[in-house]
Amino acid sequence: MNDPWRLDGRVALVTGGGRGLGRGCAQELARAGARVVIVSRTESELKEAADEIGDGTTALVADVTDPAEVQRVVQTAAALGDLRVLVTAAGTNRPGPARSYPLQDWQLLFEVNVQATFLACREFGDTLLDRGVTGSIVTMSSQMGSVGYPGRVAYCATKHAVDGMTKALGVEWAKNGIRVNAVAPTFVETPLTRQWLEDSAFREEVLERRLPTGRLAQIVDVARAVRYLACEASENVTGHILKVDGGWTAW
Repeated sequence: MNDPWRLDGRVALVTGGGRGLGRGCAQELARAGARVVIVSRTESELKEAADEIGDGTTALVADVTDPAEVQRVVQTAAALGDLRVLVTAAGTNRPGPARSYPLQDWQLLFEVNVQATFLACREFGDTLLDRGVTGSIVTMSSQMGSVGYPGRVAYCATKHAVDGMTKALGVEWAKNGIRVNAVAPTFVETPLTRQWLEDSAFREEVLERRLPTGRLAQIVDVARAVRYLACEASENVTGHILKVDGGWTAW
C-alpha cells in the first residue's frame, strides 16, 4: 500500500460495531478501504449498521465477554482475508454513587469494558503472532481513564484499566510489529450517553465547566482518530492514549 492512510486489502474487526462509536469507526475504516467485520449482541442493530456501511460488511452476533465467542469471531474474520486491524468499541456504563453502587453493576462494567477488551486483544494478537504479520489494535478508552468524576467510580476504574492494558500490550508486542493504542474521547452524543446529556444541568456543566472547546465530540472525530491509529500513518505509535477530549484533561 502506497497511501499510509488507506487500508485496502485489509480486514478490520470492530467489536461493539452495531451502534454509536463502534458503528462510526467501522464506517471510517470502510472508507479507508478495509473489509469490515462488525460484532454486537443485537442482530437488528447489526443489520442496520451493515446496510449503512455498505457491501462487503460482515455482521456477526456474539457476546464478546465469552472467550469461545471471541475465538469464533476472530477466526471468522481471519478467514475472510488479511485480518490486520482490531477496534474494541464494545462498552457500557452504569453511573451511581460509590457508597450504594451495586456489585452486579461493578462486575458488568468490568466484564464488558475490561474483560471483553482483553479477550479480543489476546485472540487477535495470537492470530497475528501465529501468522508472523504486523497489525494494529485500537482500544476504546475515555477521558475518564485519566481523571475521576463523581458518580462514575466503576466506569473510571474500567477505563483506567483499559489504558493500562493498552500500554502493557503495546510494550509486549512492539517487537512483533503489533501496535496497540487507545482513543480516549470526551462525551459523545450516542445512544449510550444521550440519557445523561438530556439532563440540562449535566450538559451545561460538561460544556461550560469541563470542555475548553465548549462542544461535545462527534462520532466522526473519534472515528478519524481510530483510522489514524489503524493505518500505517501511525506506524511508529504504540502504547499511546490519543485523547479526543476537547481539552478536558488539559485543565
